[in-house]
Amino acid sequence: MIKISPSILSCDFARMGEEIARVDKFADYLHVDVMDGLFVPNISFGMPVIKSIRKTTDMIFDVHLMIDRPERYIDEFAKLGSDIITIHYESTDDPAKVLKMIRAAGKKAGISIKPRTDVSVLAPLLPLCDLVLIMTVEPGFGGQKFIHDMMDKVSAVRSIIKKENYNIEVEVDGGINAETAAIAAKAGANVLVAGSSVFSSKNAEKAISDMRKAAEQSYIS
Repeated sequence: MIKISPSILSCDFARMGEEIARVDKFADYLHVDVMDGLFVPNISFGMPVIKSIRKTTDMIFDVHLMIDRPERYIDEFAKLGSDIITIHYESTDDPAKVLKMIRAAGKKAGISIKPRTDVSVLAPLLPLCDLVLIMTVEPGFGGQKFIHDMMDKVSAVRSIIKKENYNIEVEVDGGINAETAAIAAKAGANVLVAGSSVFSSKNAEKAISDMRKAAEQSYIS
């Protein structure tokens, strides 16, 4: 099943509640990028914003922590209403420990890697994961171009999941639109993070629908 996770990093921050309402009934998740200016060269928003928008919607919060040493804040993000918490392999000395913390908090655990990180590092962590996020751009800024070479990583992860019969979703983030959604789905991704292509559209419902249809026609599980 293809799922669409609009990224609020690309929405109009002055109208965030209205922007979320535009996708509330049509998307599967709401992607929330948390950046600290250390792990990535940008600062977005953190716990106060999540606490605020949690009151406005029942959507599943797909929270992507692009922060240094995320283990310091897992409990707080869980209490604020995050449903899926994804950390970066590169952001901590002990990713397995942090994934266990997320699950102990009653949340789904995700792991992500930057484009330059070899996909092989994920294999021992997959039993602790509910989601794997492959970045198809360098993390830190929205609106970047899709890196096609990352599809080999998506295929590799999907192959391991299938071989080991894991129940893990494969998510891609960066440069996703109807065209690249089909490419990512063909490689084995079933959760598509889309920012600019959704929130820059006058018709968010159609943008989401077009991506979903394109991906469903190409998806290989």
